[in-house]
Amino acid sequence: MGGPPAAPQLSGRFFTIGLVASWYSSNIGVLLLNKYLLSNYGFKYPIFLTMCHMTACSLLSYIAIAWLRIVPMQTVRSRLQLLKISALSLVFCGSVVSGNISLRYLPVSFNQAVGATTPFFTAVFAYLMTVKREAWITYVTLIPVVTGVIIASGGEPSFHLFGFIVCVAATAARALKSVLQGILLSSEGEKLNSMNLLLYMAPIAVVLLLPATLIMEENVVGITLALAREDIRIVWYLLFNSALAYFVNLTNFLVTKHTSALTLQVLGNAKGAVAVVVSILIFKNPVSVTGMLGYSMTVVGVILYSEAKKRNK
Repeated sequence: MGGPPAAPQLSGRFFTIGLVASWYSSNIGVLLLNKYLLSNYGFKYPIFLTMCHMTACSLLSYIAIAWLRIVPMQTVRSRLQLLKISALSLVFCGSVVSGNISLRYLPVSFNQAVGATTPFFTAVFAYLMTVKREAWITYVTLIPVVTGVIIASGGEPSFHLFGFIVCVAATAARALKSVLQGILLSSEGEKLNSMNLLLYMAPIAVVLLLPATLIMEENVVGITLALAREDIRIVWYLLFNSALAYFVNLTNFLVTKHTSALTLQVLGNAKGAVAVVVSILIFKNPVSVTGMLGYSMTVVGVILYSEAKKRNK
């Protein structure tokens, strides 16, 4: 007989909606706050900002896994596995730092348009580095993905060449990390879920970013402390922003766990569009019709690409 199961089903649905809302708000929140700090507030230290994020991810990952037991702790089995995680961490650092640098020069809306080309770079790296080949139709769907960004670049009133190059590098590094992860941690004994991978990658990232910060952004700690004496809000911005960076990873993991891979892809595509609209409303950066057409074309291309991949599995 029908009846009682409806309540748990409904609460489960509300839980998933809550998770997705948390994932969206933390993702878009960290992006907008990065933009505000690096561009509008004038805190010109993207490497130090990334190091703050990674420090928070190290501490909060440990609390979530070792104390709160959100997921079981997985151990690093060998020196070789640690070396592989370190390589992933290096690429991950490159993508986050480049993404933050690009936010100094580009509006969030354009940054997201370029970021939407991740599937193109993933397909290229997968083609070059693995024997895995997709069906030809899958590669055809990547044409609107790239064409859309080229059109958006031509119609972007705030276009900045250096910012654009760094943003493309960040997108490529993000794609390279996902392909490398599939290759390096593919054997059963080495597979780590994303929360455990972050637990090991984040402290390595801090170690890698520390010398880079000291050399390239000298006296950043002194400058930040001097800023804090004038305006204590900078400390709260950095703390909140860093905690939010961890929350992005946590909610991403939970959404992946509670929904299907396909739902995640669809939500991910929509998230970029939501971020664009929110950033335009907040920062009021000028947007051209050409730019919006280009971005829409990229999003349509990404949707077609995920459809083609699903059908040819």
